[in-house]
Amino acid sequence: MSGYRENHDMTQTDIALLLADAADEVEIGIAPVQAVIRGGRRRRARRWAVAAATTLALAGSTGATLAFAGLPGVHADQVTPTVSRPLSAEARHVYEPQQTELARGTEHGKEWRVWVQVWGAPRDAREADRQFDAMKRMGLRPYVDKAELVGRMSYFSFRSYGDSLSLGVMFDTAERVDRLSGTDLQAAAVPLDEEPSATAPDRLVVGHVAKTAREVTCRWKDGTSTVARPADPSPGTLDGTALIRPVAGYPGGNWFVCVGPEGTSLKDAKVTK
Repeated sequence: MSGYRENHDMTQTDIALLLADAADEVEIGIAPVQAVIRGGRRRRARRWAVAAATTLALAGSTGATLAFAGLPGVHADQVTPTVSRPLSAEARHVYEPQQTELARGTEHGKEWRVWVQVWGAPRDAREADRQFDAMKRMGLRPYVDKAELVGRMSYFSFRSYGDSLSLGVMFDTAERVDRLSGTDLQAAAVPLDEEPSATAPDRLVVGHVAKTAREVTCRWKDGTSTVARPADPSPGTLDGTALIRPVAGYPGGNWFVCVGPEGTSLKDAKVTK
């Protein structure tokens, strides 16, 4: 794995990711992913775009038990526990993912977007089969085999830029998602506005941090820095080059986006508050 650790070393790994965004008429092509950033206490490997030469295609964008004790006219010892029914696969988003747009903006007259899809964990082989087929219809291919989807949730994050090639940034299929805490940070850096190539600067950083993180600082090789802070939860506030926001269905923490100046690449990223 290409990774950033405490010594700030960066290694380059070119990974072939096939991404076809049908909604935006994006053509399939080669997408190099060149940098990964990790911080905090956790060092557990992740199946990110930089972790394995796995192809991935996208074609589509867009119960608790209640105890009623002490109610008027009801004695606590007369209460009959309410038995909750298991949530359906549809309610758990097994066949249709929850999708959250993290950020968007315009550069050189072209719109860019960053978004995340989260698929619920299938409970049995039948649900896993249907989920695998649903992913296939959308052009997605998970890292694991169909049978291994049982009991595992999946997430996929992507970047699009105008009508050109989209990039897969981070993805994983896991039985348990680590809940990040303190200064934990897991992220990846990819080009924002250029056609994928070995020399394209990695100036878009996408990743996740603990829900308590109030500030992420991305430092760039030209000496500048960008600070991401929690986004305004109001509708229509996705515009911006540095945001922290929750992702529907993702339990591990919040996600963030940093965009650097043109012509430079990421040096490091840390939770600074």
